[in-house]
Amino acid sequence: MYDYLIVGAGLFGSVFAREMAERGKKCLVIDKRGHVGGNLSCEKIENITTHKYGAHIFHTNDKAVWDYINRFAEFNRYTNSPVANYKGEIYNLPFNMNTFYKLWGTVAPDDAKRMIERQSAGIKEPKNLEEQAISLVGTDIYEKLIKGYTEKQWGRKCKDLPAFIIKRLPVRFTYDNNYFNDRFQGIPIGGYNQIFEKLLEKCDVRLNTDYLESRPFKAEKTVYTGMIDEFFGYRFGPLEYRSLSFETQTLDTPNFQGNAVVNYTSGDVAYTRIIEHKHFEFGQQPKTVITREYPKTWQKGDEPYYPVNNDSNNERYEKYAELAAGEKNMIFGGRLGSYRYLDMWQVIKEALEMSEKNSRNN
Repeated sequence: MYDYLIVGAGLFGSVFAREMAERGKKCLVIDKRGHVGGNLSCEKIENITTHKYGAHIFHTNDKAVWDYINRFAEFNRYTNSPVANYKGEIYNLPFNMNTFYKLWGTVAPDDAKRMIERQSAGIKEPKNLEEQAISLVGTDIYEKLIKGYTEKQWGRKCKDLPAFIIKRLPVRFTYDNNYFNDRFQGIPIGGYNQIFEKLLEKCDVRLNTDYLESRPFKAEKTVYTGMIDEFFGYRFGPLEYRSLSFETQTLDTPNFQGNAVVNYTSGDVAYTRIIEHKHFEFGQQPKTVITREYPKTWQKGDEPYYPVNNDSNNERYEKYAELAAGEKNMIFGGRLGSYRYLDMWQVIKEALEMSEKNSRNN
């Protein structure tokens, strides 16, 4: 009999398993995929570390979380500085003085602010994403760099999306192309796989095992990191997610686009971005590997990447959360178990807090 059965070998499940194993608990970790690491899983192609499920840049302001993850890998100094391609025009992201100069020729922050204010149409209380974006950066940036990309990403018109989504995008009146404001940032040298191998080294692991098909294993407690609505048989109907598909190519050139991430922001391009993996580790290999990322409507059987946290989905999730609260000896966690868009550092922090709570209760 195991003390803990952890369903899902992603970040939440693996950190929780590591912490409980270090406390002397016997843990079994299972995953329906053929690898550990969830969406952080990497593979080597032409000696280039390739992110199989999209770009993952670790960033946080939480020093305790940064110190924790650095126990399992050495991180490089990679700084996320994506660029946007709008019909062949190149713009710096996040929106900053470089972006404003390219659009308007403004060289002083006050001039850029006046231009945005002139275009913001006096919006004081944005009711949707479109109004929120225009109030933040004006109509030019909205039309070229936000509208098409966002509507592809979420499969909805910007007018039909909640305003809070766009608040994740920083706006700066400095010449700073660093996408994140966080103090700590980087990519694990050699990829994320090593982190999961070390996190799970004291646990039993079984892959290609779908918990919901037969629930074959018994434990004192079960940690479930999959879709909470699927766990309960979609009793209140499925929650909405966005999914992704990936098209990866090896190219006989040392440098395809000159940057790790290039966003394609016009609506007439089907993919949202191209990732050139070697630039995450400043690679000099003779060939390169690129991945085009296509957003898609999630259907049963697809991998769910992003919860669609609008009012109707959040209300439905609360019903599932009530059921989860009544499940004795069950713990729900991670993005899918809590139906929240969480950054990696937040997942780690919550897993550490949950393991500490369970240690006190045992």
